[in-house]
Amino acid sequence: MITSTSNQQVKNLLQLQKKSKARKEQGVFVVEGVKMFREAPADWIVKTYVSQEFLKKEEASVLKGREYEIVEDRVFKTMSDTMTPQGILAVVRQPVSSLEKLLNDPAPFFMVLENIQDPGNLGTILRTAEGAGVNGILMSRDTVDIFNPKTIRSTMGSVYRVPFLYVEDICETVRKLKNKGISAYAAHLKGTGSYDEQNYTKGTAFLIGNEGNGLTDELADLADTYIRIPMYGKVESLNAAIASAVLMYEAQRQRRNIER
Repeated sequence: MITSTSNQQVKNLLQLQKKSKARKEQGVFVVEGVKMFREAPADWIVKTYVSQEFLKKEEASVLKGREYEIVEDRVFKTMSDTMTPQGILAVVRQPVSSLEKLLNDPAPFFMVLENIQDPGNLGTILRTAEGAGVNGILMSRDTVDIFNPKTIRSTMGSVYRVPFLYVEDICETVRKLKNKGISAYAAHLKGTGSYDEQNYTKGTAFLIGNEGNGLTDELADLADTYIRIPMYGKVESLNAAIASAVLMYEAQRQRRNIER
């Protein structure tokens, strides 16, 4: 049993919770709670930690057949990134994907994210992407770390199932998509056509920019079409995650209608 915050494992977990560099160097991230533990692929889990109190709960049945380390309740609270920890967390391997693998679908559907900074927005986009049937999320290097604890919580498990990839040059990546016949649509204030006037049933990539500044001109210029979500009142634009959801579900609606 781990009984001290000076334990080396505890110190390492705190580094993994707080620092992107530590997560990257070790190729792992931390998940918390019963749902995130239960949905994690078994072969991704490196180590599991549970509090003494957790073992008394009915949810402890999730540990059946698993190895785990018991942690004193006080110490576990220190390890956790949440205000009211559920008593279980795990260190999980970071998944690896490639653009070539993501392009295998005959009509691929991508979200291309440039410099998204809010962890909650990124997590919500990933979760919504799973529901909308997106093939993959492509992100610029300056997008917030997807393995940030807040982002992981916001994905509600979708981080295990939706392929994603950070790319060194987001513009070059979009050029590669276009060379494969995938149409790029920029969510942009200069868009003249409504988002629901386009055809998203073939290869589609939505370009979503930074929450405050939108897309850079360099990336926006690569779009085949600028699209806009119509607004009433004095609102100029929607939150990045909400705008992404509107676009993703319009594409899903169109593709669903074709399948019928």
